[in-house]
Amino acid sequence: MKSITRIQLSAMMFMQFFVWGAWYGQMSKYMTDQLKATGDQVGSAYAAFSVAMIAAPFFVGMLADRFFQAQKVLGVLNLLGAAILFVLTKTTDPDIFYWVMLSYSLTFAPTIALTSSISMRQMSNPEKEFPAIRVFGTLAWIVVVNLVGFMGVGDKVAIFQIAMIAAALLGLMSFFLPQTHPTATGKTSFSQIIGKDAFVLFKDRSFVIFFISSVLICIPLSFYYTWANPSLTDGFKAAFPTADPSTFRIENMMSLGQVSEVLFMLLLPFAYGRFGVKKILIVGLLAWIIRFAFFGYGDAASSTWMLYAAILLHGVCYDFFFVSGMIYTDKKAGEKIKSQAQALISLATYGIGMLIGSKVAGKVKDMYTTDEVTNWLNVWLVPAGIAAVSLIFLVLFFKDTKSKQINA
Repeated sequence: MKSITRIQLSAMMFMQFFVWGAWYGQMSKYMTDQLKATGDQVGSAYAAFSVAMIAAPFFVGMLADRFFQAQKVLGVLNLLGAAILFVLTKTTDPDIFYWVMLSYSLTFAPTIALTSSISMRQMSNPEKEFPAIRVFGTLAWIVVVNLVGFMGVGDKVAIFQIAMIAAALLGLMSFFLPQTHPTATGKTSFSQIIGKDAFVLFKDRSFVIFFISSVLICIPLSFYYTWANPSLTDGFKAAFPTADPSTFRIENMMSLGQVSEVLFMLLLPFAYGRFGVKKILIVGLLAWIIRFAFFGYGDAASSTWMLYAAILLHGVCYDFFFVSGMIYTDKKAGEKIKSQAQALISLATYGIGMLIGSKVAGKVKDMYTTDEVTNWLNVWLVPAGIAAVSLIFLVLFFKDTKSKQINA
């Protein structure tokens, strides 16, 4: 791959996740503080993103893969997304906010797959070359979250204004990316898009157990993305009532989760090879339980270390379950169904699992909120319990340790 192409793709990936990171983890605090939204309304807004993730494969599979160059589709979607984000900055009704967020998410969700596709199509050896490009996405998330934190605008409309400007820049930049022509030939069926051929994996009992566990653990994952920021903010406000909330730098704290993600991503190949998939998945689920217990019992005044530990556990939680799960799925699937198998897992987790999780997280927060005061311990014990159920389920029924391949 040419150096100029590598620079272009790295910049594209950086901007892609810069847009996403600007608002995703902070949206709940913005909606709660500025729009006075209920937990259910916040959960619905996050669920809108999951709905878009379910719809994204249909858009990419039926349109972007067949008729237009991928970089041009990426450009149009980002420019349209920037326009919708402008409308979002003017929206003050949380119910209307949901519909605008759904509209925006429908433009953004397909770009996640498009940026990966554009990158890999320029590579002769994606397995070796793609990680060096993808890491710029994680770096972008760290940068923008810290920017939001240092600016003290985590609960302000500025998070969407930053995303809007970045989306517009990425949109314009996309038209100068390497040409990525459509490759799909013949008819693209509904069954292909949903990964029907990968359903053969359900003949394997251990894969079914893993699949169910993946959907279940996405419920706790939704709790983290939705409520970690407001929970930490409330905790520091209670511990230091006279302090200016902008000095707490909650976003800067949370960016340590992405730093941890990078570090454990480097450790994962060694751990996977030495311990096998089952032990790695168990460690990941144990980490989820511990982190939610730390979020619940941690105190900003007397046990801040527990809150930092809960954030730093993100690398173990995400990489040791979700990334190792992608590797496991890849090994289980035969050559003909590898792509469909990954699409199936993504649809189930980021689509269905997080859709359920976002709604549950919203309702649980409302359940434990009285007179605008939330009992965060009770809130965090719910995802901890769900993670514990997932762990017991996996330990008792998951037997596959060699990932024997299943062919369609």
